[in-house]
Amino acid sequence: MAVPKISTRERILDAAVLRFSRYSYEETGLRDIAADVGVDVAYVHRCFGSKAELFAEAVAVTIRAEELLSGEPARLAHTLAKQLFTSDGSRPEDGPGKLDIIIHSLTSPAATSILREFIMNDFIKPLSAKLDQPTAQKAAVVAAVITGLGIMRNVLQMDPLLDDEDGKLESYLTALLKTIMASA
Repeated sequence: MAVPKISTRERILDAAVLRFSRYSYEETGLRDIAADVGVDVAYVHRCFGSKAELFAEAVAVTIRAEELLSGEPARLAHTLAKQLFTSDGSRPEDGPGKLDIIIHSLTSPAATSILREFIMNDFIKPLSAKLDQPTAQKAAVVAAVITGLGIMRNVLQMDPLLDDEDGKLESYLTALLKTIMASA
């Protein structure tokens, strides 16, 4: 069976994800991404418009908020906790971890603006809409807890947070998220 051919646009997006996950927003140039794929930089512009638009799409395909928020609302806390611990969040050998693109861009005003918009529109607002008492504040706290734990566990590799074979960490996070989501 033949392997499906990846479009040039997809190859550009994959290269952008790798670049933005390894270098800051300012250090990543469209010419570098174009060179990684072997295309003219004009083609990158034609496919994505601007560097900001390419970055926004790279963030979206890396984080995949719709997958994080999938499932029924009653089990959302469990689903979010399970995804954090089953995906392991660590950097896979063949690509970046979900948090890498965020971490490398936190010092850039242009990138943080894009990240802020993505997190609000693709995570906080959809999560808030799934809560019994919709509130962006609760959804933002959930996002902060998940991101903070992800950084402590998968980026800083904090020993007490690495081993969850007994499921206690997932259980703690599920209980915490349920409390946040259910609070008045």
